[in-house]
Amino acid sequence: MNHQTIGDRAMFLTPEELGALRADLHEQLLFRREQLRQLASAAPSRADDALQRRAPSQVEVRVKLAASARMVLADVEAALRRMDEGRYGACHRCRRPIDRDRLTVVPQARYCAGCQHACRRASEAGR
Repeated sequence: MNHQTIGDRAMFLTPEELGALRADLHEQLLFRREQLRQLASAAPSRADDALQRRAPSQVEVRVKLAASARMVLADVEAALRRMDEGRYGACHRCRRPIDRDRLTVVPQARYCAGCQHACRRASEAGR
């Protein structure tokens, strides 16, 4: 059982919850790999050069989709490694447990909701 403590309060992820989260992550892993494979096979060839000139926005969308898929894939792989190492569910910033509901929605989450919000604010302030 993955056990984390916040002050006097303990958060437990049962083996069943961890198993369900692992299954979700594995499903995302397969989906993102397939997505990247399809995007790569849809990459324009030299014969499609004219198409590239006519539809640069389509090429840009494909490039952005691939970058996003690679980023999510890396997050999913990192979450699976944290599970294997017994570190899954702890916020990378404050080290407190990530809320079970947040993990259910975003199983690859690295940060608790508060730290995620703080990171986003800091990022936006730096722009």
